[in-house]
Amino acid sequence: MKKSILSLILLAFSACLYAQNTNVQSEVKTTVRTVKDSDGERKIVKTEELDKVQDVELKDANSKSLNKEMQLGPTQVMSKVQVTVDGVTRYVDVDRSAYYTYNGQRYQVMLDKVGYTIMNPDTKKQLGILRETSMTNHYILKAKNKISAGYFDGNGNLIMETYDPKTDTMIIEKASIIRN
Repeated sequence: MKKSILSLILLAFSACLYAQNTNVQSEVKTTVRTVKDSDGERKIVKTEELDKVQDVELKDANSKSLNKEMQLGPTQVMSKVQVTVDGVTRYVDVDRSAYYTYNGQRYQVMLDKVGYTIMNPDTKKQLGILRETSMTNHYILKAKNKISAGYFDGNGNLIMETYDPKTDTMIIEKASIIRN
């Protein structure tokens, strides 16, 4: 009796494992950048994990034929980006590190321990910081003379909104991403 119950339990578990057919492709890409600035040299380690999961289904599951063709279901792509800056590790949804132009000047946005640093790429001088808010893809920009709210649009450009107390209006400015 015990053997038959154990056999049924084993059969049930193996059927569950067999029924979940999926193709899984995983790749990990690690990038190490060394940045030299006025504070010295620091390393930024970025690890991107990309998982592609695709269900395998039967083409005509309800047919009575013995040999059935397989078909692949839709692919689901999941991505995680882990960044280590100065020994502090955190996860980011999208790495916004790039070069941008704003008012004819070129700027570099780089990951730091808790957000992003805006730098002049020629002098390596820090010009401001970007810190993520509790809303996804929304940031607070603190520069020398202003504090703005900002976000990245669908093209990767940084859109900044600043309140002007003199005119009691919002000023919208755009820093355009430089594509390679």
